[in-house]
Amino acid sequence: MSSKNPHLDPEKFRDSLATVREDGKRNWIYPKKVSGKFYRWRTYLSWVLLAILFIGPFIKVGGRPYMLFNIFERKFIIFGAAFWPQDTHLLIFLLLIFFVFVILFTAVFGRVFCGWACPQTLFMEMVFRKIEYWIEGDANQQRKLDAMPWNAEKIWKKGLKMFIFVLISLLISHTVMAYLIGIDQVKEIVSQPPSEHMAGFIGLMAFTGIFLFIFSWFREQACIVVCPYGRLQGVLLDANSINVTYDHVRGEPRAPIRKNQVEESPKGDCIDCGLCIQVCPTGIDIRNGVQMECVNCTACIDVCDEVMDKVERPRGLIRYASDNSVLQRTQKLITGRVKLYSFLLLILVGAFVTLLATRDDLGATVTRFRGMTYQARETGDISNLYEVTFINKTFDPQTVSLIPQDEKYTVEVVGDQNWTLEGQSKFEGRFFIVTEAGKIKSNQENITLLLTQNGKVIDKIKTSFVGPIAK
Repeated sequence: MSSKNPHLDPEKFRDSLATVREDGKRNWIYPKKVSGKFYRWRTYLSWVLLAILFIGPFIKVGGRPYMLFNIFERKFIIFGAAFWPQDTHLLIFLLLIFFVFVILFTAVFGRVFCGWACPQTLFMEMVFRKIEYWIEGDANQQRKLDAMPWNAEKIWKKGLKMFIFVLISLLISHTVMAYLIGIDQVKEIVSQPPSEHMAGFIGLMAFTGIFLFIFSWFREQACIVVCPYGRLQGVLLDANSINVTYDHVRGEPRAPIRKNQVEESPKGDCIDCGLCIQVCPTGIDIRNGVQMECVNCTACIDVCDEVMDKVERPRGLIRYASDNSVLQRTQKLITGRVKLYSFLLLILVGAFVTLLATRDDLGATVTRFRGMTYQARETGDISNLYEVTFINKTFDPQTVSLIPQDEKYTVEVVGDQNWTLEGQSKFEGRFFIVTEAGKIKSNQENITLLLTQNGKVIDKIKTSFVGPIAK
């Protein structure tokens, strides 16, 4: 590819997206197949990460899932620890820790997560793209196949590719659903007719359609248009952040190598072959500097190193480096920003560990029954009806009870008198608080209930009791 290519024209730099043509239509990206040490390392890492992803729902500790994100029941199990709605503050801290870690990691190492560990990149480049190469061939063969009319060859190749894509999308959707509702429920949905679990069946089909759409058509647009992480680069990166970077000091002025040509002026190491553009999955020219569309996939590093070997020039014209290291030949990782983010991260982690260590194993919420005041009984007693919700955060059964602190009140449980909660479960019940009418001092009194766990008082719950004022 010569310097006349519009992607390489400095006058047109960043005045348009690589994925959009001049007429506004989609410019389909056909990245050239790449090989090299970074691609091999990414491939090996992808095997590990994908194995963890697909095996994750099957991992259980004591018969319980190791990871569960049940947004429907608002129950989360993270590394074996369960979190319920009452633990919202803990989840907020966990999210804050995650975001600060992302900010810190990006400030130091740029967008390396996107190229090495992001599920979008893992599936697109290490699964779907490999299948596409296997069936349709390299970039030029794919262009030729898409341009040809629909004949037997095109129908066979496109049909086979889409069939495999659907199967993989089904596998991904079942895995995601297993993280949301648990592997046992997914097995139940799969093993029974769709009519028995219509909501679950629709959810699986919806996820399958979404994943098939993203990986067969939307592709790099998920990184360029949808993902907010790329846009955050502008405020998270600085001149010391490490990215996939073109060494413009060494590479410029770029010019192709021609035989029997006398060099009239010094030339840089870049021979202007354009292969770094051809292998880029988002279609950018890395030589134009750090860009939002770059996902740090290292494809340009591998192909540039191969070219440098062929022209007998040192590797690393495109490499992991910061802007300052290119200009000054020195790399500074520990900056003021890094120190600040690290300090905030340590504070958040310390607060989270403290809150996690001191949280209650059992939670209860008591509210007076909606729409009712008090009930006058034939015996002359006054009662109020209450609703209670118990959350057992432990993995063992727990027997609970509520005892009024003031002895003038008594508790009458509606239904089963024995409140026993299974491990990691939620229980909702109703009960009356009863007292003699003559002992009521005001029309609304504050009362305290003692929450007991296996006979031991673990908490005090405040509520109110309404009734007629004694005459």
